[in-house]
Amino acid sequence: MNKFESFAGLAAPVPLMNIDTDMIIPKQFLKTIKRTGLGSSLFYEMRYDLDGKEKPDFILNRPPWNDAEILITGENFGCGSSREHAPWALMDFGIRCVIATSFADIFYSNCFKNGILPISLPEDAVESLMALSGVGDNARITVDLENQQVIAPDGTSHSFEIDPFKKKCLLEGLDDIALTLEKASAIDVFENDRKLTRPWL
Repeated sequence: MNKFESFAGLAAPVPLMNIDTDMIIPKQFLKTIKRTGLGSSLFYEMRYDLDGKEKPDFILNRPPWNDAEILITGENFGCGSSREHAPWALMDFGIRCVIATSFADIFYSNCFKNGILPISLPEDAVESLMALSGVGDNARITVDLENQQVIAPDGTSHSFEIDPFKKKCLLEGLDDIALTLEKASAIDVFENDRKLTRPWL
């Protein structure tokens, strides 16, 4: 997993509440176990018509927001099933940060495991950022994980809370596998000791 570094990115406003994981990535795209290739199917039913053509009015189909790195949306984002394909699709599209008033718990945890920073902010802050992001390419939002700040295009700063361990994992690019490998030497000592003391196992 890549380290999460501070960046200034284009934000796409999606002013909807209760966007569930089936809206983020529909069930027909869950057959793969690869983390790549799902970005084109992100928000599939909102982005495409019945013939598979892009809907020109959907924000992620319109320049400059088709290159967005930040998503700003409503409360309870990521509700529904626990599919990890949802953060995979966001990451593959290029979304590195999602800002909302609240998140579903499992989706929130899955974001950290896949290098995406989910940020909860008060409703007035989210509405302000959403309005500013609608301006387009000149309205870039700065996400500073180290200092836990979201800085709006007009210079307004919004502080956010984050679990220290989750913050460390993002900053250092540590997913569950990397965290386990950090303890590889201790695991080797345990395994060798077990072979000596319990050879029948």
